[in-house]
Order: sequence, then C-alpha cells, then structure tokens
Amino acid sequence: MKKLLISLMIASPALACGQNGEFTVNGKIGTLNSPAKAYLNYVADGKQVMDSAVITKGSFVFKGTVSGPTMARIILDHNGEGLRKLGRAADNEIVYLEPANITVTAKDSVKNAVVTGSKLNDENASYLKSIAGPVASITALNAEYSAAPEAKQKDQAYRDAMQARYNKYAAELNALQADFVKANPDSYISLGALREISGEGSIDFAKVDPLYKGLSDRIRGTAAGIEIGKSLEAARSTSVGVMAPDFTLNDVNDKPVTLSSLRGKYVLLDFWASWCGPCRAENPNVVLAYNKFKDKGFTVLGVSLDQPGKKDLWLAAIAKDGLTWTQVSDLKFWNSKAAQLYGINSIPQNFLIDPSGKIAATNLRGEELQAKLAELLK
Repeated sequence: MKKLLISLMIASPALACGQNGEFTVNGKIGTLNSPAKAYLNYVADGKQVMDSAVITKGSFVFKGTVSGPTMARIILDHNGEGLRKLGRAADNEIVYLEPANITVTAKDSVKNAVVTGSKLNDENASYLKSIAGPVASITALNAEYSAAPEAKQKDQAYRDAMQARYNKYAAELNALQADFVKANPDSYISLGALREISGEGSIDFAKVDPLYKGLSDRIRGTAAGIEIGKSLEAARSTSVGVMAPDFTLNDVNDKPVTLSSLRGKYVLLDFWASWCGPCRAENPNVVLAYNKFKDKGFTVLGVSLDQPGKKDLWLAAIAKDGLTWTQVSDLKFWNSKAAQLYGINSIPQNFLIDPSGKIAATNLRGEELQAKLAELLK
C-alpha cells in the first residue's frame, strides 16, 4: 500500500530570488519558559542553518539574512529534551522568511500558530485554507489506519479499501493545488504547491508541465523554479513511449555495461540501494518476476545509489537479497549519473523498457510487475 501520510511543503527547497534581506521572527507561544527552546531550520546560500533561541514567558526571537523568500521550519522543544529525542513527533510549523517582521503566535503549540507580518505568509495561509478539506480527510484516514489492529492492517482487502479512499482524497487535493497554481502564477507558494503535485517519485509530465509553464517568468527563474524545470525535462525524456536515455556504468566487477546493449528484451531498469529499506522490501517481488520471465525475453538491470566507499555494502545486499541479474553503480549516491539522467529523487523507482528501447511503463510494484510482464510476454 502506498504511504497514507502527506506532509505538505516539507520537501520543498528554499525559494530565493537573489535579493538579500534581513528578517525578524517574533514568537509568542503560551507561557513556556526555560528549559523550553525554539529552533529555526532553513537553507541559506546552499547550507543548512539550525538556529536556536531560549523561550521566556512564551516569547522568543530569531533574526537573520536570506537571499529572498525562503521556506523555514520552526520547531518547539517544550521540555528541553533536544532535537534528537523529538524526532518526527516534534511540534513544528512552516514559516516563510523574507525581509519583514514576522509574528508567530499560538496559545499552546507552534503547529497551531498563526503567522502574520509578511505577504508570503499571508499567501501561504490562503493556500492552506484552500486545501484544508482533503488534507483533513487524509490526516483522519492515516489516524484510522494507525489505530487499526495489526492483523487488520495486514489484511489485503482492508489495505485496498484504505488505498482507494486515499487515492480519492489525494486526487481532490491535487485538483485544489492545481487551481491555486493557476490562480496565483506569480506566488512562491504556487511553486511549493507544484512541488507537492509533482510528488517524490516519477513526475506526471503531462499534468505538471502546463502548470509550470503557466507560472510567471520571475517564479520560474528562482532556484527552486529552475530545479523543477530540470526535473520536468528529465520527466519528459523518461515518459512512457519515448526512447530510454542511454548510459554506461560499471558492474560489480568494474566492467562497463551499457543499457542499450540489452535491447531485444524487456528490461526492468531498477533504481535501488543497499541502505534503502523500501527497496530491500520490494526486491523479493523483483526476484519473483525475474525468475518467472527470464526465459521469456525479460531481464533486469539494477542501478544502485550506494554511497562512495560503500561497495562492500552494495555487494552484501546483492548476495543477501538473491539479485542474480546484472547490477551497476558508480557509487555516487544521489549524484549517480544514471539517477540524474532519469530524474531520480527517491527510490525505489523503475522503468520497464521494451525490446526496441522505448519506455513501456514506470514504477511497477509487486504483482503489478508480473501482471504487466504477463500481458506483454504472452
């Protein structure tokens, strides 16, 4: 089952227009006192910044300089436990930094805060209000699933029903996000909404590209806008029906393997890594498909995004998971030549390539992969 959770704007990059400016964030959250602390996390000049401030009678202040509007996250440590202990359950909220005096107020929790004092944060409030319906539905659905007994969570019929409900709410959410983008082409918030529509896996080029082209030149010219443009170009060149971009990488014995050398068969181009839990969980499904169809004109080319100097972990994972097909990697992590060519920003991802070298399908999981191969290899 696909992940039910949705974390709005979390993955969006810093949005900058190239103009330096000083910002001030004045916070007032209830009556908290030391050892409670507030943290402000954002990206400045390509580097992660994690600022901290003491809290006195609920008040705290952050000051700094950013190169144009920048998305940040305020994290509240109510008991002074430290960020490591807080983890994903931390009380946090998004705030946009720009040259302004920004105010963040709430009675008890920063996640319930009202952010005022700047145009961008007003636009963000408008955006969040516009999508509140499906976001609430998805949040409730996730809570319902988490509260279900483990046996029920493992029941396929229940999982399928939950997935169908999620798909409905997600479609409603994407439609509202698209409406916001169309109505606000010169807003940085529209760029963030477009990132949400694009998702973490393969981008639906036909759906996202028209929305991107509808944005103003100013927004498309930001660092984040340029990044989305590059992702769309990669999506265009890896869409179903186009020739799969060719590349050459070394196999486990340091011998070069070229993707196009496998033409004449259906090839599953499988992006994974030894450190990727979801990839390792999916590997048994790929093994089943490979063993079932390898004598019928099908093979797999595994591309690992393992890290520099970690070849031993890559080889150990291949052996442990029983991956007997050709494996290649340049051990460059997310900077893998093949990963960049295919616009990979999350794994696992795969592309099914037909005997002529054209992409026939993308991101086939579990039984979907076997069903598609059965259809094609009658």
